[in-house]
Amino acid sequence: MATTFAPILLLFFFSTSLAQDKTDEITDSITRIGKELYRSEMASWYGTDIFLDRFKEQRKNIGGYFSYKDSSFSKCIFFEKGENPQVLATIKFDSTYRIVNAQVDSAKRDFSGYERDIYVIRQLAVKEIGVDTLFKGYNNTRFNIVPLIVNGRKEVYVLTGPQNDGVVIFGNDYLLSFDEADILVGVRRLHKNIMPIEYGRESNQEVGITMHSHSPETGDYITSTDICTIMLYEKIAKWKQHIVMSKDYVSIWNCETNQLVMLTKQAWERIYKDQQERHPNK
Repeated sequence: MATTFAPILLLFFFSTSLAQDKTDEITDSITRIGKELYRSEMASWYGTDIFLDRFKEQRKNIGGYFSYKDSSFSKCIFFEKGENPQVLATIKFDSTYRIVNAQVDSAKRDFSGYERDIYVIRQLAVKEIGVDTLFKGYNNTRFNIVPLIVNGRKEVYVLTGPQNDGVVIFGNDYLLSFDEADILVGVRRLHKNIMPIEYGRESNQEVGITMHSHSPETGDYITSTDICTIMLYEKIAKWKQHIVMSKDYVSIWNCETNQLVMLTKQAWERIYKDQQERHPNK
C-alpha cells in the first residue's frame, strides 16, 4: 500500500544517534546500488530526449540504448538493430545532467569491451522478460531495463515507469542475476505488488512526506529500486522524505540530503509516541 500525508516533524530522525551496527552495511549497499540505478536512469532519460531531438533520421535504426557510469560522468549510448550492432551515438553527462552541458558524439563505432558486456546481459534480460510469466505488465506503464556491472557482479534491474504525468510508481520491479559466463542464475521479483503515488494533482499543495509499505515477502528494508525511484522524482514532486514500513523496520529517506536511516519498528514506535506526547496538536 502506498500513501501520502502532511509533514509531521520527522526530520529530526536524521540527527538522532541510534545504534545502527546491524544495518549500516546493508544501508550502505542498498544506497550505493540505488544511486547507481539513479545515475543510469537520469542519463537514459535525458539521453533519449537528446537523441530523439537531434537524430530523427536514425529512429528507425535504433535497436536499443543503455547507460553506465564512466569515471565522474554518465554515458548513454544508442545502438543499431541487428545481430552485431554498432553504436549510433554516445551522449555524455556530468553530475548535473543538464542538457546544455551534454557532450554528443554522433560517430558510429564498435562497442568497447565493457559496453559489449553490458549489451549482452541487457539483451539476455529482454529475451527473458519476453518469455517469463513472472513479469507483469500494467496499463499506462513501461518496463525500464537497467543493466549494471559493479565489482564484477552482472545484474539487470527492471523497473516499472509511468507513462502518465503526475504519478510515481513503486514496485513491480525485478532483478536478474548473471554469472561470469553470462548465464542467467536468478530472477527475482523485488516487490510483490505495484504502488502508484500521485503528486501535483492539487494546486499549491505540497506533500512533504510520502510512504509505502513492504510485505514480509518483499523484505525488511527499502530497496535500491525504491531509492532510485525516489531520487528520480523527489524534486519534481517536492518531497522531503519517503518512508518505507515493514514488519520489523522503518526506512527513512531524506530527499533533501539523499541519505538513508533505518530504525527498528520498536525504536520508531517509541520515538513516534514520544513526539505525540510532546506535541499532541501536531
